[in-house]
Amino acid sequence: MTAPITGANGRAEETRPAPRVPIGELVFALLMLALGILALVGAFSIHVPVGIQVGPTVFPVAVSVLLIGSAAAVLIGVLRGERAEVEEGEDIDPDASTDWVTLAKIVGAIVVHLLLIELIGWAPAAAVLFGIVAWALGAKRWWLGFVIGLVVALVVQIVFGGFLGLSLPWGPAFGWLGGMF
Repeated sequence: MTAPITGANGRAEETRPAPRVPIGELVFALLMLALGILALVGAFSIHVPVGIQVGPTVFPVAVSVLLIGSAAAVLIGVLRGERAEVEEGEDIDPDASTDWVTLAKIVGAIVVHLLLIELIGWAPAAAVLFGIVAWALGAKRWWLGFVIGLVVALVVQIVFGGFLGLSLPWGPAFGWLGGMF
């Protein structure tokens, strides 16, 4: 409780701290709202063949509407003074600094992945990405990250590239596998 002070008119008035709008939460809500609007505009620019009742725009429109609604709810909450609570997780160290070396390794792995996709194929490039990220995050058996990454990437490659016909390059090592689909 705050102590009353004498105002300009000589009467005692209680003081309250000026309401502060958290800039970070406000910027996040506005960015999500803009992203939802851009996604909705992009969804309506998708070419839909004539005669199709449920076309390729249904899912993007639904996601865009959900994103716009969620962003609007967050924006209204922030402007009404609702604040996010600090998580009291037991494994969080609020005094720990950012590990920039690990972050640089992960960003480098993503860049390497992007450069290798056309050269060696999607699945081997994803395996390299998975392995480097596992190593950067301190995996004890770092080599297992490459193996698991290759298995998961091949499953994704077969499902999306083989069965669904998406354009994921097979590369020289798995070109024979791509010929089966």
